[in-house]
Amino acid sequence: MDYTISGGFIAEQIRLEQSSFITKVYGWMSSALFITAMVAMFVAGTPAIVNVIFSSKLVFWGLILAEFGCVIYLVSAIKKMSVQMATFAFFFYAVLNGLTMSSIFLIYTAGSIGSTFFITAGTFGIMSAYGYFTKKDLTTLGNLAGMGLIGLITASVANMVFHNEMLYWITTYIGVLVFVGLTAYDTQKIKQMNIIGNEGTAEDQKEAIMGALTLYLDFINMFLFMLRLFGNRR
Repeated sequence: MDYTISGGFIAEQIRLEQSSFITKVYGWMSSALFITAMVAMFVAGTPAIVNVIFSSKLVFWGLILAEFGCVIYLVSAIKKMSVQMATFAFFFYAVLNGLTMSSIFLIYTAGSIGSTFFITAGTFGIMSAYGYFTKKDLTTLGNLAGMGLIGLITASVANMVFHNEMLYWITTYIGVLVFVGLTAYDTQKIKQMNIIGNEGTAEDQKEAIMGALTLYLDFINMFLFMLRLFGNRR
């Protein structure tokens, strides 16, 4: 047996399966982003729904808590779920996120939201491609971004109390850098977590959903921080 040929064939099969898997991940992520955007625009254009969500702190924070609960449930229980339940939970989260994100259409102009979306998409695409194709281990970058995320959350919570403009802009720039780094790291991690040989199985579908959720969160957060920089307020 020619082991060189055999090894090359196996490597090519792995490459093709990884490519197929990451395509599914991007497909799930894009579908969730589309649903979030459609829900957000519909809600923003329906004053009655806007009034229900944003005139009551109980409703608004209830939706925020429901989002956190949905993510925690999906992450912790996905291995025990059916593919159908995992799909429902994933898209239900996208809908909930759309309800709360409708607020950006009330704060920023539609033109600046659109341009910021394309800036975010370009940045996300470049960093995700880097994470996928680079041979460099991005664990160090991921660890730094993770520590930055902890600091970012702490500073953001503190600024909810102090309302300091300088801290606001510091967290904005750090937020962009953190999610730019996480996009590359998470893409590499998602590529590596694919189990070779289980393509088309329920486990493969659920892995793709989890990967999509991770990149969806990276994209949404990067977009929101970039909107602080490039968004024009009404």
